[in-house]
Amino acid sequence: MEDLFEGWRQRLRGAGYRLTRPREAVLEAMAESDAALTAAEVHRRARQRYPSLGLVTVYRTLDLLVGLGLVHRLPTEAGDLVYARADLSPHGHLLVCRVCRRAVEVPCWGLEEETRALEEQTGFTIQGHWLELFGLCPACQGEGEEG
Repeated sequence: MEDLFEGWRQRLRGAGYRLTRPREAVLEAMAESDAALTAAEVHRRARQRYPSLGLVTVYRTLDLLVGLGLVHRLPTEAGDLVYARADLSPHGHLLVCRVCRRAVEVPCWGLEEETRALEEQTGFTIQGHWLELFGLCPACQGEGEEG
């Protein structure tokens, strides 16, 4: 986690952004989580490090992290937004637990061929993609959760 956090700090500095204590609290909260988090959950976790942190700062910092490609913003089945570390799935292929929101990278074989076929069919130049699958992780299945 420390290497990831330090890498993010360097990436922000390199992009010309100041590393304020509130931003660092948000970075730490995201870097230590292997789950997809809502902005409110990031806020709650980051306030343990910086108690006066405002929710607006959390949203702005998350937007910054998304813009730098460090975090993915993902819609949930319920229509909410959650944020997951991009290193969990650099190509946007995630399996997210519906109960605990733990996110794991999943391989997606054959998608490159499908992408090329879609480009030929539509004339689009596809520049990126996300694939989110939702289900129950083994731990939540064991607890009898249905989501």
